[in-house]
Amino acid sequence: MTETFTFALLCFTSFFTVINPLGTMPVFMTMTADLDATHRRNTALRAVAVAFFTLMLFAFSGQLLFNFFGISVDSFRVVGGIIFFMMGYEMLQARLSRVEIDEESVHNYVEDISVTPLGIPMIAGPGAITNSIILMQDASTIWLKFVLVGMVLFVLILSAIVLIAGGQISKLLGQTGNKIMMRLMGLIIMVMAVEFFFAGLTPLVRRILQQT
Repeated sequence: MTETFTFALLCFTSFFTVINPLGTMPVFMTMTADLDATHRRNTALRAVAVAFFTLMLFAFSGQLLFNFFGISVDSFRVVGGIIFFMMGYEMLQARLSRVEIDEESVHNYVEDISVTPLGIPMIAGPGAITNSIILMQDASTIWLKFVLVGMVLFVLILSAIVLIAGGQISKLLGQTGNKIMMRLMGLIIMVMAVEFFFAGLTPLVRRILQQT
């Protein structure tokens, strides 16, 4: 029971900080500023659905990709730690993702923006994909794998709620509140990045020392 709770808490914390719906919300609100409430809600729901299927695809096929390309989980942890650290640093500086917004595209390709850039890579970005693969490898039992899927779904549902209610949340937090929240999440994700990096680096160094 303790292991399940700890793993569930790890999944929720890591995915919530990596996906960072409060950080995505201002960009989402900008891209859908000229849409009515119904189209905005549909765009958010579709973006979250795309992100969920993307994360599940990588989570369950991660080992096959590792075997095909000859990649080890430890190497992926090191790279994932670097990605997390870079993302956390950007968030710590209270910067939004560098996404160029084309107003004409927002009007003409409403359906497309829910797939990219909203679903991929803003919600299901490199950090979230890396996290899903690594945590699926760490899920040693079927029950823990169900916990992982459930936590991903839960975080994405929360993300959809945040995006749909973005206008009210943004006004409630204000510009200063949004920056404080982004910096707090950035600090958390940088700490997680260090843990991921050294969790992957330590076994690699040991193998190198054993070969020498």
